Amino acid sequence: MIDLTLNNGVTMPALGLGVFQSAPEETAAAVDTALRTGYRHIDTAAAYRNEREVGEGIRRSGIPRDEIFIETKVWVSDYGYDETLHAFEKATGKLGVETLDLLILHQPAPSRFDRVIAAYKALEVLLADGKVRAIGVSNFMPPHLERLLSETDVVPAVNQIELHPYFAQPAVQRADAANGILTQAWSPIGGITFYPGWGEQRRSVMDDPTIAAIAETHGKSPAQIMLRWHLQEGRSAIPKSVTPSRIAENFDVFDFTLTAEEIASIDALDTGVRSGPDPDAPRDEFFDRVIDEA
Repeated sequence: MIDLTLNNGVTMPALGLGVFQSAPEETAAAVDTALRTGYRHIDTAAAYRNEREVGEGIRRSGIPRDEIFIETKVWVSDYGYDETLHAFEKATGKLGVETLDLLILHQPAPSRFDRVIAAYKALEVLLADGKVRAIGVSNFMPPHLERLLSETDVVPAVNQIELHPYFAQPAVQRADAANGILTQAWSPIGGITFYPGWGEQRRSVMDDPTIAAIAETHGKSPAQIMLRWHLQEGRSAIPKSVTPSRIAENFDVFDFTLTAEEIASIDALDTGVRSGPDPDAPRDEFFDRVIDEA
């Protein structure tokens, strides 16, 4: 296991289990399996509607709470100062915990950024009160980060963005690094988790011949090669799976090392084409999604 130290000194396992698009009825078993496999970092979100099942999986595993790094996200319909404080209560209630290790804002919501600022200030209070150990953002582009930093006090610990060999977002990674923010990759192996309706002509990175050749060299799968690429470049990655064999495979990435040439060849695969929604585009319909109280 590799741990990363966040900008406030908190340590976080670099590799976590993601549960985006995991059906609630499959989530608890996936979390339990992951924790028994060795994972100690679980990433969920209010908008995934499976926080309750994540909590169930954690309890089912028998792993002590203080050994598990729990990360979740506030959805945009809960942005605002009081609303975000309440979103924390909803999340912890569903997860069955008193504190969170990392709480982040799910989208930048550029058309209503005043609510983003108010929400982040609520995160700062939760951090100061010891209710969360670290705070951050997701899908924030450099202009979003610049404005957030100019109007708030605490630098985000993490920026979770779409990041895989076909879409590496180097400008965002540079902005994160310049501000001491850890970049965390969602859809880290590409081609597995896609947003419906965006980029229907997508190619799966899993089928890329360059990655296949590197995988053959190391006796590993393409997914393992991509996860190792993230780890060696200093990122956090949160691959999603509900299949026990794949959960185990994704965790088996600590016994080999990619060469500098192999990393460079993976870096060169970037197409600049995202498979999820553009964070700069106003998406007012996001505010219509109401997060349940319990």
